[in-house]
Amino acid sequence: MPHQRRPHQETKASPGTAGGAFSSRARPAPAPAGAAPTPGPPGRRHTAPSRAGRNLPAAVGVAVVLIGTLLVGLFVQPLVLALFAGTAAGIGVWEVGRSLRYRGIAIPRVPAVTAGVLMPLAAFAGGGEALMMAVIVGLTLVIVWRALGDRDGMILSIMGSVFALVWVGFLLSIALLLYHTEAGPLKVLTVILLAIGSDTCGYAVGVVWGRHPMAPRISPKKSWEGFAGSLGGSVVIGVLCAVLLLDHAWWEGAVLAGVLVLAATLGDFSESMVKRELGIKDMGTLLPGHGGVMDRIDSILFAVPAGYLLFELFAAGA
Repeated sequence: MPHQRRPHQETKASPGTAGGAFSSRARPAPAPAGAAPTPGPPGRRHTAPSRAGRNLPAAVGVAVVLIGTLLVGLFVQPLVLALFAGTAAGIGVWEVGRSLRYRGIAIPRVPAVTAGVLMPLAAFAGGGEALMMAVIVGLTLVIVWRALGDRDGMILSIMGSVFALVWVGFLLSIALLLYHTEAGPLKVLTVILLAIGSDTCGYAVGVVWGRHPMAPRISPKKSWEGFAGSLGGSVVIGVLCAVLLLDHAWWEGAVLAGVLVLAATLGDFSESMVKRELGIKDMGTLLPGHGGVMDRIDSILFAVPAGYLLFELFAAGA
């Protein structure tokens, strides 16, 4: 029997969402001779996935709802922003904990998810000091909870909890710290727009012209052509946001865009490495057409701290 190459497990983002997908053209493995096409679910019309491997109508619909909620939180009711971030962090921590179980690492999800939710809320209510206190209290709660349980696998369980809380809860909470700075809502919006622009431009360019994978062992569908599209599109968005929204110099928008594209791409690759190590396609299934919450915020988690740092440097040099 001829050897068939196993299809790759990972697919990535759809346009209009934060997460960075620079798709190159993938050649599907040939079907066995005489094989019949796989029928769709009975009673339903089968909808073929897009070239990105996602249900685009569902993906776009979910993206519109998420962006609408973000805008309400930024400019209408700030508490919505805090609850939105806390919910995303809690679900993200839960998804990471669920995924780690594929490697036999069982984190105490009740205290870990609780701590993940509280971190953005603390940052919103009390700033950096409250955030650090929430981190300390959350990690202490995880350690005590785990110490009172089964001793088998205790170290890996605690380290997995620290990994999930820092990766998701802490990094996402920095968006709430950025929100409380001068012109904070517009700065947060700029970072999100750059993340979305990076993803959308990278997707469009990568699907059409992508030929050279950036890191084939990590995420073979991300191409250098797509990365160039992300960079070019984000620079345009960054300059427009700097001049029209933030009243900054145009070059600051270009620098911000370049750094955030790099940060978002690293965040995207980081989640891809975790998923590849765990042998899974998506972190979750909560968002139709997208996967899990972590599959949507992976690049944002790295872009937000980079944006916060750059905005602080711009303010210091003004």
